[in-house]
Amino acid sequence: MKKTVTLALALVLGLSFSQSVFAWGQLGHYVVGYMAQKQLKRSTLKRVNQVLGPMSLGRSGTWMDEIKSDRAYDHLYSWHYLTSEHGEYNAAIQEKGGNAYEAINQLKAELKEGNMSAEEESKKLKMLIHIVEDVHQPLHVGTGTDKGGNEVRVEYFGRNSNLHSVWDTEMIEGWNMSYTEIGDELSRRLTPAMIAAYQDATIDDWLKEAVDLRTLVYKLPENKKLSYNYGYDTRDAVEERLLAASVRLAQILEEIY
Repeated sequence: MKKTVTLALALVLGLSFSQSVFAWGQLGHYVVGYMAQKQLKRSTLKRVNQVLGPMSLGRSGTWMDEIKSDRAYDHLYSWHYLTSEHGEYNAAIQEKGGNAYEAINQLKAELKEGNMSAEEESKKLKMLIHIVEDVHQPLHVGTGTDKGGNEVRVEYFGRNSNLHSVWDTEMIEGWNMSYTEIGDELSRRLTPAMIAAYQDATIDDWLKEAVDLRTLVYKLPENKKLSYNYGYDTRDAVEERLLAASVRLAQILEEIY
């Protein structure tokens, strides 16, 4: 009986841990990949699927988070984010191991050039998909002072958390919708004018967009207790960031393939 209880407790704790680590990676990345897939030309999607193999576009967006458990990929840790003080890219203040801005440009160039094995191409494409999606979460373009909001301790609906986790995971999970439900709902809002505007923006513009959202992101009550009001005030921004990421990811995939 004790063994049964112990095993059940271990399973519950293991599930809770895996969700806290990968939940937004699964849901948020799935949403963006799903919407991007709907925007691709049939020929482009066919080629992307060939490169990714058995892993879908949505699923591929989570791969770079999952390999954090593999020490062989430790050198990619800083590729998930970058630092920008006022919306500009300044190479001098970035981490030595690389950053999201440099990684996107590098991976795009390498994939366009080709001349790599099928395994290498698949890995590089998964990285590019993930990083493009990541930089559209405003706190992945950090201030350089609080580790992208990870050091900003808050309560979210009575539970201890931090600002980065709220944006990465908890708000989107709180919608209680599947990635297809979110993706279908948001995709209905896209217009040709919106798509054109998103496509016209450069990666430098992406940084400005993230910095412009900081006032909203960091608009916290003095007691740091967040609930419905914060979610209501920020939901439009979260949804808009998912839309922007999907259009730009689709655009980059069309450029490459």
